[in-house]
Formats: sequence, C-alpha cells, structure tokens
Amino acid sequence: VSYITQTGNFCTHTMKHILTAEHFGVSRVIGLGNAIDLDESEVLEYLASDPETDAIVIYLESFKQPRRFLEVARAVTRHKPVIMLKSGSTEAGKRAAIAHTAAMAAEDRVVDGMLRQAGIVRIWDYTHLILAGKALSMVPLPKGNRVSFLAPSGAMLVVLTDLCARLGLEVPALEPQSLQRLQEISPPFIRMRNPVDIWAAASTRGVEFGYREGMEAVLKDPNIDAIVPILMLTKESGIPSYDFIIELAQKYPEKPIFVSFSGDKQYVDECKEYLEPKGVPTFPEIEQPFEVLSMLVRCQSVIDS
Repeated sequence: VSYITQTGNFCTHTMKHILTAEHFGVSRVIGLGNAIDLDESEVLEYLASDPETDAIVIYLESFKQPRRFLEVARAVTRHKPVIMLKSGSTEAGKRAAIAHTAAMAAEDRVVDGMLRQAGIVRIWDYTHLILAGKALSMVPLPKGNRVSFLAPSGAMLVVLTDLCARLGLEVPALEPQSLQRLQEISPPFIRMRNPVDIWAAASTRGVEFGYREGMEAVLKDPNIDAIVPILMLTKESGIPSYDFIIELAQKYPEKPIFVSFSGDKQYVDECKEYLEPKGVPTFPEIEQPFEVLSMLVRCQSVIDS
C-alpha cells in the first residue's frame, strides 16, 4: 500500500507507529505539504503505474486541480483500490485547514459527489488510514458484502449485527450443511445460525476446536464472502495455538479473515504478534474489522462496476 498525505505528521510520527506497532507493507509515502511543486493528481498518476503499489490511501485537505484529479482517479480506481480521508468537511475544520496548509476547502457535498464519481472510498477517521492500509496490504478484496462472524457473547452478536446493517454489510443465512456442522460441534441446548454463537462449542470442546471447526464451516459456505472471528483469549478458557487460523487463511485465500478479540491484553498482544507477520490482520476493537470490511467491499464494487 502507498500513502499520499497532506501532512508531515503522517510521514514521520504516524509512520513510526506503523513501523514499530504494525506488520503490513508500505511501499511509498508521499508528503504533499501545501503542494507548491507536486500536487495530488500528479502523485496519484505516478502511483497508478507503480508496480510496487497495489492500493492507495490518501489524506487530503484541498484539491489543486479538481477536474484533473477526477480524471486521474476514475482511471486508477478501476484497477487499484483508493481510500481517502478528506478533511475540512465542517466549518471549523475548514478554518483549521486554512491555518494548516492555506487550503481553501470546497463545499463538502461537492467533494462527496466528486469522490463517488471518481470511485474513491471516503473514510472519516484518522485511525482508519492505518487500519485501511493494514487490510489492503494483507487480504484480498472480498467478492461481496456477505459476512459471518463468530463471537463468544450473545450481546456481541446483536450489537455487531446492527453495526453490519449500518455499514451496508449483509449477515445472510447459512446453507443447511453449514448449520448442520455448526450444530454437530455444539451442545444440543443451543441452536446455531449466522452470526455464530461460538461460546458453547469453545467452552465445552476447547477454544481451538470450537473456533477452528466453526470458522471452517462458514468459510466453506457459498453464501459467505468474509469472516470475523472474535477470539476469547483468557488463561481460564485456554489459549489456542493460532496456527489453525493461518492454515484456514491459506486454504480459503479468496475469503478475507479479520480477527478481533475479547480477553486478556497479554494474549491479545501475543496473538497480534503471531498472526500479522503471517498475513492475517487483527483489530483490537470489535467494531474495527467490520468498518474496514465495509471499506474493502466498496472498493471491490468500484472495480466491478
């Protein structure tokens, strides 16, 4: 993934964070500043033909050549995903942008429309610049918006299903054979469906067995494009080896796996350190994998259009 940023902080301190805390590949980092010599259209055009750039993430405060940028971006987004945080969307933000880079922020409805026409996926949080880069660098774009997630909590199942609806993600019904397998690994007192309540299987037959068999059941399902296992990691419940997650990611390479957690921070950190260098992205907050998945789904819809 390559970055275009209209802020020196990203090129320095944020990159320091990525280099020391994350495990994904960054190819180029281009700081525009106030774009006196090079502007966003020129560097986007360069990255479009750069063989070491597979995806592009942008932070921008203003457009030097809006029409030219739209023309370039339309061509780029048909074969490389482009995600942008465009700031200055509020009056207060516009005033801050003027003070920062002398940026004359445009009417945000016009910007929003232009980005949609260009096929650029817009994000709203600075942290998502990092999370989007991680996901784009580690997993393929999902074929569609149909997700399954496995959680050790009924409350999580409900809250995250609501979140999926808000993000444009579908939580579809599973095929009968998938449900049969999930039922086989679970105690008879629980009825299995999507999303998957994995607590009963994991607590009675072991965390590793429950998650491994549950994940494979939904990965095999033709109704599912991506999965999010929310691992329960505590000494009391037992710590799995994590190798099964690597094996499943390799066995089903077309279906992204986004891992999140519930439990002891020590084991959460250990899991991240183990999985991410092997190409499986992890997210410490349970909403984050769904937020990132929705970005990648929108990127794929642009390429498909």
